[in-house]
Amino acid sequence: MKNATETPRQREFSPVDKPSPLLSLYDGKKDKYYHPIKASYEKAKQTFTLHYANGSVAIVSLIAHKKYFKLTLLSLSPASGIDGIQWGAYHTNITNLFGEIIGVARDTSEAVNYAIGMLALNDNTLGGTSETIADAAPFQYIIHSPDKKCFPLPANLHEGQIFPIGGDGINDVAFYAHKEAYYRILYGNAAQIDDQGRISIAYHSRDREPKREVYFSLIPNMAVNTPNHLEVQPLPGVNYIGSSVALWGSPDSTALLDVMQDIVLSEGLPYPTINGKWVKDPSAFVPDAMTVGMVYDSILPYTKQLGFKAISLYDQGFIKPDRGNEGYLDGKNFEKKPIKMASGDKSHKEFSELAGQYGLIIGRTPITTSLAPGTEDASPFPSDSLCYQQKRLLARSIAPGDTVIVVDDPKYLDEIASWEGHSKNLNMIKIGKELIYYLGVSKKPPYRLLNVKRGYWNTTEANHAAGDTIYKLQVTINYGYDGLIPNMQLQDKIAEYYATICKINGLAYYDFDGQEFLFNNGHGYYSVKRFFRKMFEKGKELGVPYIRFTGSTLSEGSWHYQSIWNVGGGKNLYDVETREWSSATSQGKDLRDVTYANFFPVGMGANFPMNEKSTVAHYEHIQAISVGVGATYSLQLNQKDVENCPQKYAIFKAVRTWENARAAKAFPHRIKKELADPANQWHLEEVGSGGWRLYKTDIDGVNSVLFATLGGGVVDGGK
Repeated sequence: MKNATETPRQREFSPVDKPSPLLSLYDGKKDKYYHPIKASYEKAKQTFTLHYANGSVAIVSLIAHKKYFKLTLLSLSPASGIDGIQWGAYHTNITNLFGEIIGVARDTSEAVNYAIGMLALNDNTLGGTSETIADAAPFQYIIHSPDKKCFPLPANLHEGQIFPIGGDGINDVAFYAHKEAYYRILYGNAAQIDDQGRISIAYHSRDREPKREVYFSLIPNMAVNTPNHLEVQPLPGVNYIGSSVALWGSPDSTALLDVMQDIVLSEGLPYPTINGKWVKDPSAFVPDAMTVGMVYDSILPYTKQLGFKAISLYDQGFIKPDRGNEGYLDGKNFEKKPIKMASGDKSHKEFSELAGQYGLIIGRTPITTSLAPGTEDASPFPSDSLCYQQKRLLARSIAPGDTVIVVDDPKYLDEIASWEGHSKNLNMIKIGKELIYYLGVSKKPPYRLLNVKRGYWNTTEANHAAGDTIYKLQVTINYGYDGLIPNMQLQDKIAEYYATICKINGLAYYDFDGQEFLFNNGHGYYSVKRFFRKMFEKGKELGVPYIRFTGSTLSEGSWHYQSIWNVGGGKNLYDVETREWSSATSQGKDLRDVTYANFFPVGMGANFPMNEKSTVAHYEHIQAISVGVGATYSLQLNQKDVENCPQKYAIFKAVRTWENARAAKAFPHRIKKELADPANQWHLEEVGSGGWRLYKTDIDGVNSVLFATLGGGVVDGGK
């Protein structure tokens, strides 16, 4: 033990062979970075003047706050040829956990216990590097061992090696194909690994004002998801001047609630709360109920008894963004009654009012920004604010019935639309207010579109003159998601539409399926940030409290806003019978590692349906894992199956006991480590007011031995 006069030991985290540039400049046409060659500091103004080999001079302010440094780009001149700026990359010698979504290097060992990270302080500063195509990093695997003693790499693998995801590139469960601990799935590139396993972190900002084209796929290493050429919509007034980040270092064990929370509050970043707690606070984590079977009479009291707060009406299917209904899911007089109850069927609004009496919120699953056929912005009168991949001219006039469509330039028109799945039935152009299907382009001039179908999606065939503009539309995928992608202004309106739905129908929960469609316009994580900012700003204007949401993905764009990530389900996530993460695929292990490393609640998916075979011991095990790891899940509730469960009320009580203790922060770190071990089985009892007894048991929940007494500010026992 150190004595009172001993100086704290200093640790150097910067590798001597990898200097870190404060700010780099990026020329996209040359794919070249410029690092500072000279720097001077003006103490009175708290600014650095950085000089670069291309002649540019940057002024960067560096303000030291108590728990972080705030870096802001004030000016850059001359800026010609510079498409983006990059903070860092800042290199570390940390080799343990890397948070690639938010940009953090973490050493979680007791010997070191330190983390270094960044957070963006404005929407156009994104996690990742400047060369990231379309501002959304590729979805793939990287080789990295978080602990080389426990997980040594085989001789044929090395740190930083990249592999494609698994499966056919369409089945999103089969993506997850490696159960080995050193195969790490990637959901961003704000943190990267070198060939020694050392972690670097970077953020960047882009000039979004000029015209540009990208060749993009989120999953570029698979034929079914080959890149497409996309003309990215210019956004006037959105550029890198003013880009700002917070750079922080902290003991890892206190980084989230001490330092990161301080940055979020001090800098006015999104700070959603649930029951008065920041959604990133582990004591705020709580599972949700998910309806199955379309019977709702007892769903509300069941959810209340479990101690949960939200119900996803997943069995109601997709909400399609259709501004034509003005946000009224059940008609302007709420005449539709999709919620079936013996006491009388209910509209969403009526059911939400019933839920409110139990202190519960309800929600639905939208297809994010997929504009489906028959909706206001898609057909039969398609909006003029649709996102397009390419813009061409009609070389010859056409009349209704004509299928010979000659274009001025065939370049890239042979590509099948989207970057995901390339669904042939969605390959179309827009001329005026008509959608036209085609597939392929003739090889020789005059270049004409092949396999043409006029008046697609019930639009009206019309006369079109030579010289009229042809828009090759950006689309989603099929499998029920079929739709067109909006441009940025229309996307803003759709974000506001979702807030309006909540106001009118009483919803306060969304499961944004197809959340990756927000990447399809080429603006990546910026698009995501803008979408959710617009939704929550409109919600605030309408008096809608925080909208709890999960979705099909997690990115630096959604990290601040998103509560949970309950994606997938069943044995692909956590198998309570075999007591392992992802017994069927590696999805549970992969998503657990991603979320945990990025200070985000781990998801156990739609899971653990209650039925006649369910036991209290099973749910005590689930809850122990949930609390120990810091996980949430969506508990599937089929009313008929729950009614057939002999132990249902005992299960309700057990789950609620664990949730009460979690919310009270009753579990210290050392006990959470024990709870997170799937080999252990536990029983928790609530005693008195704010006290609990934790017992270790056998796998069937019997032969209990007192392990710890929790609550009242005192924890006794534990190992």
